[in-house]
Amino acid sequence: MRNQHSAAEKIKEISGTNPLKCMKCGKCSATCPSFNEMDIKPHQFVSYVVNEDIEALVNSKSLWKCLSCFACVERCPRDVKPGKIIDAARQLVVREKGGDYLKADEIPQLLDPELPQQLLVSAFRRYRR
Repeated sequence: MRNQHSAAEKIKEISGTNPLKCMKCGKCSATCPSFNEMDIKPHQFVSYVVNEDIEALVNSKSLWKCLSCFACVERCPRDVKPGKIIDAARQLVVREKGGDYLKADEIPQLLDPELPQQLLVSAFRRYRR
């Protein structure tokens, strides 16, 4: 991953959020349907961006466990939008790996029977461009 500082700035730019507004109330994590599957919880994602620990974020399983349902965005009393931060971090990874990182015909062997279909639909909408 490139410079941690520039990566953190890029995540802020892509997401359009201000992670410094987070007051660590945990409402975003409490409403997250993927909470139990995540090693870094939505409210912690915000702290990682503030602390510019982007390498840990992009290597976490949480980056891909997020369903992009944005329940966390709706619950945040400070309008921090943790789901948008997670989505921006995903975009950063995909952009750095290149446009042909994952092809549609490679997906069937990667599927997990427990994987929510909503995640697949969301991923195709986001990353087919």
